[in-house]
Amino acid sequence: MHLPSTAQVLPFPAAPRRQSRLLLAIGLGMSLALAPALKSEARGAPDSFADLAEQISPSVVNITTTAVVAAPTEGGPMVPEGSPFEDFFKDFMDRNGQGGQTPQREQALGSGFVISADGYIVTNNHVIDGADSIEIEFFNKTRLSAKLVGTDPKTDIALLKVDSPTPLPFVSFGDSDVMRVGDWVMAMGNPLGQGFSVSAGIVSARGRELNGAYDDFLQTDAAINKGNSGGPLFNMDGQVIGVNTAILSPTGGSIGIGFSMGSNVVSKVVDQLKQFGETRRGWLGVRIQDVTPDVAEAMGLAASAGALVTDVPDGPAKDAGLLAGDVITTFNGHEVKDVKDLTRTVADSPIGEAVPVLVLRDGKQETIQVKLGRREDAEAEVQPASAKPGMTQEPKEMELLGLKLVPLDDKYAAELSLPKGSEGLAITEVDPSSEAADKGLMAGDVIVEAGQQKVVRLADLEARISEAKEAGRKSLLLLVRREGDPRFVAIGID
Repeated sequence: MHLPSTAQVLPFPAAPRRQSRLLLAIGLGMSLALAPALKSEARGAPDSFADLAEQISPSVVNITTTAVVAAPTEGGPMVPEGSPFEDFFKDFMDRNGQGGQTPQREQALGSGFVISADGYIVTNNHVIDGADSIEIEFFNKTRLSAKLVGTDPKTDIALLKVDSPTPLPFVSFGDSDVMRVGDWVMAMGNPLGQGFSVSAGIVSARGRELNGAYDDFLQTDAAINKGNSGGPLFNMDGQVIGVNTAILSPTGGSIGIGFSMGSNVVSKVVDQLKQFGETRRGWLGVRIQDVTPDVAEAMGLAASAGALVTDVPDGPAKDAGLLAGDVITTFNGHEVKDVKDLTRTVADSPIGEAVPVLVLRDGKQETIQVKLGRREDAEAEVQPASAKPGMTQEPKEMELLGLKLVPLDDKYAAELSLPKGSEGLAITEVDPSSEAADKGLMAGDVIVEAGQQKVVRLADLEARISEAKEAGRKSLLLLVRREGDPRFVAIGID
């Protein structure tokens, strides 16, 4: 989603803690059904929201966290070093607890909601991040200390637990996928520290993405402000269909553009946090990109759908036999429309079990069984850093497709931080008026395949262009590596 340069999505990063009552910005969230989510049909607005507010209020909580943080180093009077006033201001700041680096205990506020009678509470990770104590205030003014069960920074979700002498009122999760643009919703939380405040609005849009691989936000015009972090968004049946997460604002206050993570995304995370104390997402081990119309045309595909594999490093996919150039159309029985679909489906699939993957390869369908790994384990492995040095030599080159190209040799590969023996055609210059420039190609990129065939010599690329023209194609599919990362680019050859 493209955002205006003057607007700000909060919180990215999360709001800092302040003394007394500094409020947290809205945070990312996901909800998890501890029992199967109930599907609900959309309904019109009631004459009043009062009955619904009365019904759900006891399950919504205010959250106060405290943490020891370093004293601020900026914001004090500017006194030149050696000035006769230097000692005076130092003594003054010290007397008022503002001098030096003495740690201070500070508070922050947020929202949450109870999802079980035995005291499990969902909120945002940034609400409790770094806290050394967490206090929950209920609607009846009861206060209980909470312990942290687990967090998922990728979705900004945290699961808390309180021990209550009596069963707690709680809310269940609805089905965020059935919500339609225009449906009524109601938000409740702790905006600006006011506590237990209700606002109503509609679903303004669906399927919004901000910055995460697992984003699936409902956009709403219900008033959401700092302090609503982690609070619930309800449908008219009193079910949680989202976790209030972020606002788009040039001022930091609500302008009617708020984002709530869909309950169907959140529910899976919370279940795993409750069961394991951490997330356990499936890992396929491929680099992928969307099949755009020009890529589909270059590959002779009937539709621009699926996820195109650009690289298969060591991992589950390589072990199973997936190849660069495969188009994944179905994964574990789920249709794959694009990269986002595949990413979420893989994450939700069972770890260590073989799942069927349907791919298009050389115009034919193949089913491959892949035993998934765990993403968190893969991400924990140390990845070598890659440099991006400039190119210093000018070997014999050729101009094709708006590109100046040279065959890659060991010396050139070293300058590009590529392994010895790397092959391909290195781009030394890109015509700024060319389609290649529009597609984002740049000097230092290396073309390793054209028409899904390896290219090592300049003559190889010329041959691929000729073959594509003879086949009546309007574009040629290039596999391009930049700092080791591959992607497919379709370039016109008319």
